[in-house]
Amino acid sequence: MKIANLSLPNPLFLAPMANVTNLAFRMLCKKYGASLTYSEMISATAVVRQGEKTMQRGMTCEDEQPFCIQIFGNSPDTITEAALILEEIYRPVIIDINMGCPAPLIVKQECGSALLKSPSLVHDIISHLTNNISTPVSAKIRVFDDMEKTLEIARTIEDAGACAITVHGRTRAQMYSGTSSLEYAKAIKKELAIPVIANGDIKDGESAKHALEYTGCDGIMIGRAAIGHPYIFREIAHYLGNGESLEIDHCTQQVNDFMEYIELLEKYDIFSLGDIKAQSKAFTKGVAESRHIREKLNDAKNLGSIINVMNGMCDGTY
Repeated sequence: MKIANLSLPNPLFLAPMANVTNLAFRMLCKKYGASLTYSEMISATAVVRQGEKTMQRGMTCEDEQPFCIQIFGNSPDTITEAALILEEIYRPVIIDINMGCPAPLIVKQECGSALLKSPSLVHDIISHLTNNISTPVSAKIRVFDDMEKTLEIARTIEDAGACAITVHGRTRAQMYSGTSSLEYAKAIKKELAIPVIANGDIKDGESAKHALEYTGCDGIMIGRAAIGHPYIFREIAHYLGNGESLEIDHCTQQVNDFMEYIELLEKYDIFSLGDIKAQSKAFTKGVAESRHIREKLNDAKNLGSIINVMNGMCDGTY
C-alpha cells in the first residue's frame, strides 16, 4: 500500500499505545511484519519543555524505519512547535495527531477525543502543521454515534491537508468496551481520497481479512491484540497471504519474544524493571494458569526472578 509517498510491503500498522510501544516493542513488531510502527503518544507541551522521559518516547533507530510519532495537545502553535522539534531529532515519516484517546486525564486537558467536538480547532491544528513542517501529517480519531458528524470530522481532516486518517470504530464513551464498528471506516473510505486505516477489534487473521475486505480501507491498525503478542503480525500476514492460520506453540513463542524484549531494552538503553514487570504479565496472555503466573510475577523482586517465572511458564515449573 502507499501512504505519504511511502510504498509499504503490507497494510499492517502497529497502533500507538501508552506504556507499550517503546522502541524495543516496536522492533519486535517490525521483525514480525508490521510495516509501519507508531510511538507512544507524546505530549506536545512536554516536548516543548524538552522533558527527558518524554523525548525518550520518540527514540528510534535506523532499523525501525519507517516509523511514525504520535503527539497530543490542543494548541496549534504548541503542537507545531513540538512537531518541528521531533521532526529535526527523529525524522519520522509521519507525525500523527491523537484525536481519539478517551482516557479521562487526556480528555480533561481538552486533548485526544475531546478535540472532535470542535471541527474548527481540528482544522486549525492540521492545517497549521501542514503549513509549517515538512513531515506529512495524519490523524487518528474515534467516532460519534452520529455518522454524519463523524464524516464531517473526517472531511475536515482531509481538507486541512492530512495525508491519512485512522478510524477507531468506538465512541469516546465506549472507552474499550463493547464492539468496534467497521461501518464508520467503510463510510469514510468511500468519502475521502486520502488513505484510511481501520482500527479496533482486529485480533487475528480472520478479523484482519474481514476488516480489509468489508471496509475497503487501505490498511489496518493492530493495537491491544499485539500487547504481549507481537508475533500476531506474522500470523495475520500469513493468513492474508494464504488464508490459513499458522500452527505455533504460543506459550514458547511468547516466552522467546519476552526474552528478546529484555535484550532490546538493554540494547537501546531503555531498561526499566517496572516496565519489564508490567510487560511480563502481558506476555502471559492466553497461557494456561496465567492468573497464577501473574501472581508469581507480582511477587518477583528482581529481573532474575522474573526471568525464572517466565522460563517456567510453559512447563508449569513457574
